[in-house]
Amino acid sequence: MKSIQVVAHRGFSGEYPENTVIAFDEALKLEVDMIELDIHLSRDHELIIIHDATVDRTSNGNGSVGNMTLSEIKRLDAGSWMDTGFKGVSFLTLEEALNQISRKTRLNVHIKAYDHDRDIVTPLVVKQLEASGVLTSGFIASDETTLRLARQIQPEISICNLSTTPYKSYIDRSLAIGCTILQPGNAMVDASFVKNAHAHHLEVNPFYADDKAEMKRLIACGVDGVLTNYPDRLYEVLDEGD
Repeated sequence: MKSIQVVAHRGFSGEYPENTVIAFDEALKLEVDMIELDIHLSRDHELIIIHDATVDRTSNGNGSVGNMTLSEIKRLDAGSWMDTGFKGVSFLTLEEALNQISRKTRLNVHIKAYDHDRDIVTPLVVKQLEASGVLTSGFIASDETTLRLARQIQPEISICNLSTTPYKSYIDRSLAIGCTILQPGNAMVDASFVKNAHAHHLEVNPFYADDKAEMKRLIACGVDGVLTNYPDRLYEVLDEGD
């Protein structure tokens, strides 16, 4: 079977609190090929590892990340929402996450940028990636506007286009801004899509598959990697195919 990149979505998020030190550690123990993480900007311009724009779903607090300081966010419990056994797990900054993950696996850094903070968060992320020495071992994933800005700041950084619609122009639009990586929704992906992307030297890592049957379907389409909340399951599928 073709080698497939196992991409741990928000770390090993199916079993551990997403985007936290324990989710990343457990993914690293599996020796995943890549870890995907998400960044939001705090009120005091700190880079917080969190998927949602609010802390409500993944902590014991509530409110917008953009309206909270790092100190306020650090006081929250980011683990017990999933299981009381994870009580006391805290949110990470990008610098902390990079110190934990960098040089151990490839990084898929998803910038959650909005019109009101794009010009602030994007340069900060690029600067942190440069300072941590991971420009060559990772890439930025985001919307097209944010990616254009990132490339203006650092032309050498690899970028992944998350602006998947309209579907028919996705590949052409990605090429136009210098993307080398695509992250289409799994429902968008068939063998024809992958063949077209590969003809343009684009890497295809669909988002996402937790079901083994869907993992197998995507692999059969010829994808390069699969994002999953259960990287252990994807390894099982790959082992079954050997």
